[in-house]
Amino acid sequence: MLYDSKRHPAGWSFEPAFSEDIRKKMDAIGWQYILIEDGNNIDLIHRAIQRAKRDDDRPSLIEVRTTIGYGAPMAGTSKVHGAPIGKEDTTVLRETLGWPYAPFEVPDDVYDHMHKTVASRGRRAHNKWKKTLSAYRANDPEKAAMFDAFFKHTPEIDPRLFDDLEAIKKEATRNISGKIIQKLSEQIPNLIGGSADLTSSTKAKGADGHFSAQNRLGRNINFGVREHAMGGIANGMVLHGGLIVFAGGFFVFSDYMKASIRLSAIMNIPTIYVFTHDSIAVGEDGPTHQPVEQLAGLRAMPNLTVIRPADAKETIAAWNVAMASQTTPTAIILTRQGVQTETETSITDAMKGAYVLHESTGKPEGTLIASGSEVGLCLKAAAVLESMGTSVRVVSMPSDDLFDIQTKTYQKQVLSNRNKTLAVEMGSPMPWYKYAKHVIGLDRFGVSAPGDIATETLGFTVDAVVRQFLNM
Repeated sequence: MLYDSKRHPAGWSFEPAFSEDIRKKMDAIGWQYILIEDGNNIDLIHRAIQRAKRDDDRPSLIEVRTTIGYGAPMAGTSKVHGAPIGKEDTTVLRETLGWPYAPFEVPDDVYDHMHKTVASRGRRAHNKWKKTLSAYRANDPEKAAMFDAFFKHTPEIDPRLFDDLEAIKKEATRNISGKIIQKLSEQIPNLIGGSADLTSSTKAKGADGHFSAQNRLGRNINFGVREHAMGGIANGMVLHGGLIVFAGGFFVFSDYMKASIRLSAIMNIPTIYVFTHDSIAVGEDGPTHQPVEQLAGLRAMPNLTVIRPADAKETIAAWNVAMASQTTPTAIILTRQGVQTETETSITDAMKGAYVLHESTGKPEGTLIASGSEVGLCLKAAAVLESMGTSVRVVSMPSDDLFDIQTKTYQKQVLSNRNKTLAVEMGSPMPWYKYAKHVIGLDRFGVSAPGDIATETLGFTVDAVVRQFLNM
C-alpha cells in the first residue's frame, strides 16, 4: 500500500486536519512500514516496493512524502489543487522540471519505454493466457463451455424453480429473497455475494460456505460492517466478469454505499443490491434504522432499477429482472415484516414495473397505487370503499423505472386518471407526484415502537387511506 502523508520538505503540512503518527500506527497493527522522504525519486519507490514484496510476509505500507504541485509557483498550497495554474506558471513548471517539449508532444523514449515495459509485457502475458485457455478447452471442454457462459452473462433459470415460493401465504419478502438466492445458487454456480455483517437479518447469503483462503469455492462473502467497501468490492467483481454478484444490507445503510451504487450505474454494470428492513415497519430500532428518504434518493439515480416488491411473487419478479440485466444495476427493497401473498399479484406483470392488481367491480371512481407492503393495505382499503359503494382500482408499482420504459398506451391503461389517484408509501412522497395528485407518505422521521404501532401512529391504516380517498 502506498500512502502519501501530505508532509512536505518545505514544512507545509495537513497537521491541523491529520496528526496521526503513521509509523507507530503501522507498528501497532503489525504491518511493515517503509518511509520515502523524496516522493519524486522513482528509483527509491521502486526499491521500496521490491523490498515490501521480498523481505517480509507482513502487509506493507510505504509512506511517500511529496509536495503538492511540485515545481509550480503555487507548490505547497491548496490553490494548486483546485485551480488551473495558467500559461505563465506552466512555463515556469516546464523549466523547473526540465521539460523542453511542446504541449502534446511525447518524447520517443517514453513511447519506447511504454512499449517495452507495458505493451510487450502485456502481450506476452496475454499470449501465455491464451495458450493456457486453449489447453483447458482441449482437456475439459465441458467446464470450458461453462467458463464461456459465465462471461457471456447468460444465466438459464428453470421457470418452475420458484413454484413452491409462489404458494407461500405470508412471509417477509427478505425471507423470500433469501430462499430465491438459495435456489438460484443451486442452478447458477457463478452467483456469489453476501452481506455487510447482517446476513442473519438480510438473508442475502451465498452458497457453499464462506469464501476464504481455505475455501476458495465458498460463495458467501462476509463483507464486515463496511457498506461502502462492500459496494466497491461487488462492483470490482462484476467488472472482472464471469460472476453474478449481490451485496446485502439494511436499506437505511444504503446511504453508506451510495457512491458505489452510483458508480455501478455510471459504469453500466449489473451489480445486484439487496436491501431489507425497508420502512418504518422495522419497528423498535427507531428512526436511525427506519428508511424515509432512501427510496426517493435511489429512484432519482439514472440507470438504476429500483424494485420494491409487494409479496413473494413480486420478489421472484425482482430477481428475474436483476438476473437478466446486462448493463443496469438493480436494487431490490425488501420488508422485515411478513406480507400476504396476494391472489392477484403476477410475476410477469410485476416485471413491467406496474400493473392493475385489482379492477373495480364497476366503473372506477379512482385509483389506489402503492409499492411493497402498502399494496396489501390498499387492497384492504379498496374492499372497504367498495362496501361503501365506491369503486376503485388498485395498482401495484414495484418499480417506476420499469414502468417508465413501457409504452404510453400501456401506461395509460394502468394509470388513466391522475387527478383521482392516491399513492400510498411509507417513505418520502416526492417520487409519487409524477403519477398521483394525492399521496400518503412521510415527511418526517419514524418512531421507536413495534412495527404495527409505528405504522398506525404515522397514519398508514385502512381508515386513513379510505378517509383520504373519500376527501379527494
